[in-house]
Amino acid sequence: MTETKYYSTKRSENSMTNTESQYRNAFLSCKDIFIKKTKDYGTSWRVLRTISIVDQLYIKAQRIRTIQEAGVQKVNEGIESEFKAIVNYGIIGLIQLDYKSESIEELPQETVSILYDKKMKWVGSVMKDKNHDYGEAWREMSQESFVDLILMKLLRVKQILANDGKTIISEGIDSNYVDIINYALFALIRISDERDYRKD
Repeated sequence: MTETKYYSTKRSENSMTNTESQYRNAFLSCKDIFIKKTKDYGTSWRVLRTISIVDQLYIKAQRIRTIQEAGVQKVNEGIESEFKAIVNYGIIGLIQLDYKSESIEELPQETVSILYDKKMKWVGSVMKDKNHDYGEAWREMSQESFVDLILMKLLRVKQILANDGKTIISEGIDSNYVDIINYALFALIRISDERDYRKD
C-alpha cells in the first residue's frame, strides 16, 4: 500500500515537472512573437481599451471554434497561432489594467519585456496552484473545451464591464484574463503533445 502511494506521488511530481517545462516553453514562444511585433509596431496596442481587448480575444476564440466545427480554414493562420494570439492579448489586457492614465504613452521595448515577464510570472503561479489542486485534469480536456471556456470567460468580462467593472462575489477582470491565458497555454501544450505523438 505504501509503495503504491509512493509511486503515485513520484509519478505526479514528474508529471508536474514536465508540465512546468512545457508551460514555460509555450509561454516563451508567445513572448518571442510579442517582442518581435513590438519591434515592428511599437506599443500601438496601448490605445486599446478593455472592451477592445475583449473583442479581439473573442474574435480569436470564435475563429478557432469556427475552424473546429467546419474542419477547414481559408486564412493561412492556423489554430495554434490563434491560441498564441489569445495569450498575448491576455497579457496586453493585464498590462493595460495597470495603466489607468488617459495618456497613451509609447513604452520602450525593455519595459515591455519586463512587464511581460512580470505578468507571465503571476499567471504561472496561478497555474501551479490550480494544477496542484485539480491534479492536471486539463490534460483530459478537449481542445474544444478550452475554446468554449475562453468564450465563457469573455462573456463574463463583458458582463462585468456592463456592470461598470463591479462584481458582488465573482472574480474580477484580471482573474478572468489569467484563466483565459492559462486555457490557451494548456491548448498549446496539448497541440504540441499531439504533434509529437504523430511523429512517433
